[in-house]
Amino acid sequence: MILPNGPIAVFRKLRRGAVGIGVAVMFLAGVLPVGASGQSSPLVLKAVIPLPQARGRMDHLSVDLRGKRLFVSEIGNGGVGVVSLATGGPVHLLTGFGEPQGTYFDDASGRLFVASGDDGTVKVFDGASYKLVDTAKFTSDADDLRFDPRTRGVIVGYSGQKFVGGQPVRGPGGEGDGALGYVTSNGNQGSLLPVDAHPEGFSIESDGARVYINVPDRHEIEVGDLAAHRVIARWHVSCTDNFPMALDEAGHRLFIGCRAPQEMLVIDTGTGKSVATIATPATTDDIFYDAARRRIYVLGGQGFVDVVQQRSPDAYTRLARVRARVGSRTGLFVPELKELFVAISESAGQRPELLVYEVR
Repeated sequence: MILPNGPIAVFRKLRRGAVGIGVAVMFLAGVLPVGASGQSSPLVLKAVIPLPQARGRMDHLSVDLRGKRLFVSEIGNGGVGVVSLATGGPVHLLTGFGEPQGTYFDDASGRLFVASGDDGTVKVFDGASYKLVDTAKFTSDADDLRFDPRTRGVIVGYSGQKFVGGQPVRGPGGEGDGALGYVTSNGNQGSLLPVDAHPEGFSIESDGARVYINVPDRHEIEVGDLAAHRVIARWHVSCTDNFPMALDEAGHRLFIGCRAPQEMLVIDTGTGKSVATIATPATTDDIFYDAARRRIYVLGGQGFVDVVQQRSPDAYTRLARVRARVGSRTGLFVPELKELFVAISESAGQRPELLVYEVR
């Protein structure tokens, strides 16, 4: 059994004047926590980036690798915070969103896409000037965004009946009018694929035309054919509020985060059957698959990150439970940087900030 991490060690503040504007960043000091196997922690906290302008709950993040920036959906202030990874602090705040949810930065075009749940828009910004380029308008509740390697565009999940914790929060009663749509870097838009209710987390194949969609109101994963523009399979899941999803395309496995019960389901994409279940944090809203290390990182609002090791396609063990802070349910894994960013929301009674973990 792997022991959970101990308390986060004492921090010391360092000035980073040599890098730029001298923003104070907090670095971890002390000994790395170890498990019963004697191995060091797979996630090591290396920095804390304060987000003093953030308010309320934070949603999804995206990264600009060349520009060394993170984009953070800050729902409480109706904005998207821009964080410099070079200086370790916020540098800009895009405003004018009622409910910013998904973000995606396209390296090829230099455009930033922001989906807003209140009015169903996806706004496209020039990444250099932050000027609005165009606005794509969908019926309602524009939510998660994903890059489509087939078309080099962006796919958005929108509309449809939506329940959280068994309670309706948005959408017409009983009507299944959810969908996926597309948006180009110039703001062109269109419908792509209808689903039976509001689509939550979804994953797109790189080498095929399939998209896997969490539809929690139906307790389903719906499998779509992006070339045929239709749902080709519906897989029942044995949980409620199946929101986040990650894909191991090479291993033909989907990882589904559930809130009731608090567990991660592993689904065989060849059969649609569950092959493994492992207990995970509550209120998870982001899951990431680390293909290089064959790990899954599960973020949960209880104040820790679960690191699950993939022993084989059907065998999984919790490698570590890494201490974070309450409200840590969204974030971003950036394999190119070997870093996991975890957002701490003010809505959980915490200081808004980003925890930066080095992946080992």
